[in-house]
Amino acid sequence: MRNPLERLKYLPWRSLLQVAGLTMLIVAAVELLLVGSIALYPLLLRPLNLLLSPPLGMIVSFALATGMGCLAVYIAEGWHGFPLNASTLWSLAFCLLLGLFLKSLLPLPLMLVGFSQLSFIAAVVGIFWKGRPYWR
Repeated sequence: MRNPLERLKYLPWRSLLQVAGLTMLIVAAVELLLVGSIALYPLLLRPLNLLLSPPLGMIVSFALATGMGCLAVYIAEGWHGFPLNASTLWSLAFCLLLGLFLKSLLPLPLMLVGFSQLSFIAAVVGIFWKGRPYWR
């Protein structure tokens, strides 16, 4: 019987890490643009606080992290270096988790998508929702 962890060596880790890194850069850029627009237009602070307050905040956070997962699959589809299948989608989820962890270490002023269990689950939902044709 073969070692099931043997397949991990043959996954395109470098490309997946690049896709996750580009996704994290785009998410961080959107967060910084949002902070900059709040600095220029302080009237945006009240609606943003309403969107991120506890009852609606979890839904918005889940939706943003789901969108981040979908964005990662869109970028991976355009990256013509590796085939997408269930194992590469799970590897992409792991790389996004690593990217979320590294992004949480940065001193960013606003974290719309942070390093949390909710964000990771939502990112996995987004990855497998957009990556549905690649499951098999």
